Amino acid sequence: MTKTKIPGKVSLAKVFKTIIWPRRKHVFIGLALIVISRLSGLVLPWASKYLVDDVIPSNNFDLLKWLIIAVSVAVTIQAVTSFALTQILSVEAQNLISKLRAQVQAHIIRLPIRFFDNAKTGELVSRVMTDVEGVRNLVGTGLAQMVGGVLTSLICLVLLVYISPLMTLYVLLPVSIFGLISLKAFGKIRPIFRERGKLNAEVTGRLTETLGGIRVIKGFNAEDQETKTFEEGVNRLFLNVKSSLTATSFVTSAATFLLGLASAGIMGIGGYMIMDEQLSFGDFLAFTLLLGFMIAPILQMSNIGSQLTEAFAGLDRTEELMNLPLEEDPGKRNITIPEIRGDVEFTQVDFAYEEGHDVVKNISFKARAGTVTALVGSSGSGKTTISGLVASFLNPTKGQITIDGHDLSQISLSSYRGQLGVVLQDDFLFEGTIRENIMFPRPDASEEALQEAVKAAYVNQFTDQFEMGLETVIGERGIKLSGGQRQRLAIARAILADPRTLILDEATSNLDAESEHFIQASLKRLMHGRTTFVIAHRLSTIRQADQILVIEKGQIVERGKHEELISSQGRYYDLYTYQARI
Repeated sequence: MTKTKIPGKVSLAKVFKTIIWPRRKHVFIGLALIVISRLSGLVLPWASKYLVDDVIPSNNFDLLKWLIIAVSVAVTIQAVTSFALTQILSVEAQNLISKLRAQVQAHIIRLPIRFFDNAKTGELVSRVMTDVEGVRNLVGTGLAQMVGGVLTSLICLVLLVYISPLMTLYVLLPVSIFGLISLKAFGKIRPIFRERGKLNAEVTGRLTETLGGIRVIKGFNAEDQETKTFEEGVNRLFLNVKSSLTATSFVTSAATFLLGLASAGIMGIGGYMIMDEQLSFGDFLAFTLLLGFMIAPILQMSNIGSQLTEAFAGLDRTEELMNLPLEEDPGKRNITIPEIRGDVEFTQVDFAYEEGHDVVKNISFKARAGTVTALVGSSGSGKTTISGLVASFLNPTKGQITIDGHDLSQISLSSYRGQLGVVLQDDFLFEGTIRENIMFPRPDASEEALQEAVKAAYVNQFTDQFEMGLETVIGERGIKLSGGQRQRLAIARAILADPRTLILDEATSNLDAESEHFIQASLKRLMHGRTTFVIAHRLSTIRQADQILVIEKGQIVERGKHEELISSQGRYYDLYTYQARI
């Protein structure tokens, strides 16, 4: 797929260079077709002049026949060129939209995790799907119609001057005033369209959240509250649309008024010149028809101008996204590790989501290859942040993290994460079958490898009860499965991925006692020979860890093995004995 570069600054010159010029073949063909179509359209008014001045007065049936043939051929050419224009430009415009959507999605998905922490899913969906749609007016028939309209108006203007310079001069005054009004109006409309894209994304985002959290909404009887919130959003969107409609309708009304005055004046001037025999009736008829042909594109251009303004506003918002720096910086992350051993070391690592508010402070520890490091502590102590740093979802604000002696911030993310496995507390499952979700990290895995992962995570215990087995569709986010079943599916996915470094964030939190017993056995096999980081509130699940780090307020307050920490009767002892009493 040819990559279409979004302009760094959305100006007409850059849009021409980056969007229109690469498709010059389609655009030039379209322009040629529109020129042919417009020239064909001028046959009718010119034929009308000869019909009134020459054919009818002299009863010239032979010339009448040729006039009819000429008009019929011209109409046929118009119809054919109009069809071809739509096929060539409209199809290419839709092709461009699909490529831009793919390009924007590819960019967004490579942005840092912190970007998604502050963005709404529905809003991003709207920006990918909606903001780029306006480019159809840049490459599609909109631009060609505008150019064709300008050409038609200029040709008609020359012909009008030829017929009557006086009447033409009178017409140009209101047309010039209309042009100035249009330029002012479209300058004010562009920010309105840009704001509309933002509002549309917000409303779409809220609707997505509402539908995704429908069980919570119904559980708290909050339907009216959500309905009110959504109504407020769509009302703000309505007010924005109302503003743009007011501006565009003012342009249209101004055109109707000014050009109406022009028509009235032409009627008076033309009538006087006919009666004074300065103008033939055929010339007046041709002038009137040509005037209509000149004015129609001008009126049409007000609508096309609105569409182009909307296109530029959408590109403005798209450009904002495309200018965001990617998570993977090839200039900085240039170390590729073919195979990770798994030695992980934190050296005086600090991290803050907001400047000046460190979530973890001065964290230093070593996790040797093949060992299990457990992170324990109260909620909000910084355990998940540390695991996010290990996964390179987050980057330290201070200090250094190394993998096998290499600075993690310089390692290619693709080479590192290709050997990383993650099982989260609320792991994400995709709409589709159980088989597709397990094979997500390795779509080309063999059936034998799949079955081994299924058995190792005891997924077969419940899939054997389903009529479709592994082909069972689990619904959005695995809604048709229980929490324990979803967790086992996530563990099977990690087993199939066969990672060198493994992160288990509350991986057994959603399991009942019987399932947990089976899963602990499968996790033991999964963790064997791999560098593993375990976050667990159930301290009974980490007794065999090689080292336990007790995290409180973002700092390591204790470290050691289970027996050592119990005997020291510190913070770990308090947490463990408290859970034992529960």
